Amino acid sequence: MDIMSYIVSEGLILIPVLYLIGMLLKSTPRVSDWLIPYILGVLGIVGAVALLGISANSIIQGILIAGAAVYTNQTIKQTVNKDNEAKAE
Repeated sequence: MDIMSYIVSEGLILIPVLYLIGMLLKSTPRVSDWLIPYILGVLGIVGAVALLGISANSIIQGILIAGAAVYTNQTIKQTVNKDNEAKAE
């Protein structure tokens, strides 16, 4: 299943934006790590509503967009960790 086939093309720009916001939040000492996905979820919904208008579809799109941003972050993080572990051996 390809999550990108469910996200409307207008919302794709929000994925890197949310990814960068997540990186900024990660470097902020006052924001706990567990809180970042929730903040990105809210921002994803707000961004999707701003782009697509107020509807149930916008809310779903915002959740999918935030999920894609968090998934991207975790994929990059796990790939880097795997590379570091391979170099340590």
